[in-house]
Parts: sequence; structure tokens; C-alpha cells
Amino acid sequence: MRVSEFWQAVTDEFGDAYGRSVTRDLVLREVGDLTAVEAIAAGKDTRDIWFAVCAATDVPRHRWHGAGQLPKK
Repeated sequence: MRVSEFWQAVTDEFGDAYGRSVTRDLVLREVGDLTAVEAIAAGKDTRDIWFAVCAATDVPRHRWHGAGQLPKK
């Protein structure tokens, strides 16, 4: 997952304002007790970060995969 895909997935799932709050404020144990923003800056895998955000916010599993990707033509 590219960083741009991560941010698209966040926006798609949470919207702009709440997505920014989730990624700045929510500490994720699965990525070393960092927020998503900190984890990206630290070079953590964005797919791992996305999965951690999903798990922490109870996003249904069927929406974890393929998030942030453009529909196929």
C-alpha cells in the first residue's frame, strides 16, 4: 500500500476531519505505540498501519483490503 493509498483509505473510511484526528491522536500498539502519522514518518509499512487503524477503530474486516485503491476499469 502506497502512502497516497493509505491517506485515500483513511478519507474514504473516516472522512477528512475525523480521519486527520484518528491518524494524529490514536496510538497504535501494533506499530510500536506510535500514531499513524508518527509510524509513517518512522518508515513503518503503511499496510500494517492501515490494519492497525482498522483494528483499533472496529472497521469491519471486509473493508480492510482494497481500501484506498482506485476501482479497476
